[in-house]
Amino acid sequence: MVAAVRVHKHGGPEVLTLDDVQIPAPGPGQIKIKQHAVGVNFIDAYFRMGMYPSPVGMPFIAGNESAGEVIAVGSGVSDLKVGDRVAYVGPLGGYAGERTFAADRAVKLPNNITYEQAAGMMLKGMTAQYLLNRTFKVGKGTTCLIHAAAGGVGLIAVQWAKHLGATVIGTVGSKDKADIAKKSGADHTILYRDEDFVARVKDITGGKLCDVVYDGIGKTTFPASLDCLRPLGYFVSFGSASGQIDAFNVNLLQAKGSLFATRPTLNHYAAKREDLVSMAADLFKVVGSGAVKIPVNYKYPLKDAAKAHKDMEGRATTGSIVLVP
Repeated sequence: MVAAVRVHKHGGPEVLTLDDVQIPAPGPGQIKIKQHAVGVNFIDAYFRMGMYPSPVGMPFIAGNESAGEVIAVGSGVSDLKVGDRVAYVGPLGGYAGERTFAADRAVKLPNNITYEQAAGMMLKGMTAQYLLNRTFKVGKGTTCLIHAAAGGVGLIAVQWAKHLGATVIGTVGSKDKADIAKKSGADHTILYRDEDFVARVKDITGGKLCDVVYDGIGKTTFPASLDCLRPLGYFVSFGSASGQIDAFNVNLLQAKGSLFATRPTLNHYAAKREDLVSMAADLFKVVGSGAVKIPVNYKYPLKDAAKAHKDMEGRATTGSIVLVP
């Protein structure tokens, strides 16, 4: 039996309960992992609240991002062995001391990446990887607006976009978070609670606006984000921290400048094994070089998962949050 944090009913952070569970031995194509660090993300809260339905029913073990050591290997697994350091982002089941997992969805960790770094970046860093390199390819001459620039994905995306040569504008909720975003490479920061971010973007860009807006906030930043885009610009909605965007008339995109709008997810971008491995290698390379740092600013014992959720949803955290089993 191992400790695991489960959801027996939908609700607030208080519904996260610490239970003893039996983790099965790995079957064909699976590995068993002793987990050393577990990532905490907004998507975990979405599942907890019922915004996203659990594919395994109730109760379920929360979390989908962790890093640890392989302790058992099922039949048919040839590229991983006991003792290998691995990380993954995948189905529910992460908030636990151990878990059984599909071997082809795990990636080997380089020696210069710690377990805590990996747990703090597999979802957020892989998200930043596809957002900046595939959904809209950022480079020299790109001007991008990144909402929640001091958040988990935001801090990674700010650093990476700057590394790729972009001009980065970030929205933040406080002066302290503005300082964090600036230290991470943001050229400009906007205090969205105190300032009209559309007006500030127009001022910062001299009226030229942005090529792309990366929005993990959702309801409260839409449709104003569209007014930050130049004609043919990209609105990339990848999260719903303030609630989901309501249905809108698609003709709005034409009226705002023949804009593109997309709601991507990592599951689709990393669906193929070769894409997963390539994306992870790109992430490990940019982090290993020091160009992108993974700020694991908050660590909680596994038993304090509810507090971690409360702090995350209360906007009391910056960077990555990990649980330590």
